[in-house]
Amino acid sequence: MALSKKNILIAGLPSSGKTTLIKKLAAELESIHPMGFYTEEIRDNEVRKGFRLRSLDGRKGILSHKDIKSHYKVGKYKVDIEGFEEFLDSIQFFKSDSSLIIIDEIGKMECLSNKFKEIIEKLLDSEKIVVATIALKTGGYISDIKRRDDTQVFELTRANRNHLFSEILTEVEKLLT
Repeated sequence: MALSKKNILIAGLPSSGKTTLIKKLAAELESIHPMGFYTEEIRDNEVRKGFRLRSLDGRKGILSHKDIKSHYKVGKYKVDIEGFEEFLDSIQFFKSDSSLIIIDEIGKMECLSNKFKEIIEKLLDSEKIVVATIALKTGGYISDIKRRDDTQVFELTRANRNHLFSEILTEVEKLLT
């Protein structure tokens, strides 16, 4: 496996379809047992209240919610760092023999956790293939991740999301062989 560009980042604006693409990739590649997680909106009467975490093997957690108690906040959402880190501990990122890690997402909320950032860096430096979503407009740590030499960044838009799924799936399949 060529390790020069083995990390794939999918950047896009909110609601561009990043999570949908990640879920489709996870389903398509289920036979190789990828490890990781994705986020889902928590809605109440069509109003977004927060974000739920779901591991690829079905475990759930809460990342953020308007109504939880937390000192950490991004926009109108309070972030449950302790709960997020417990959720991360439940995923066998490094103990698993799976060669594919799927993460949704490397974003502002998630990066409030030092444990998450350490896991991301170890995964990106490992021999595992990492496919992750990431915010399009960022700075600091998130921009540093996008500039890594071993990382390919694909920009997802509503116009290219169907084509981009096939392109990324092909790229991942090449890396797996």
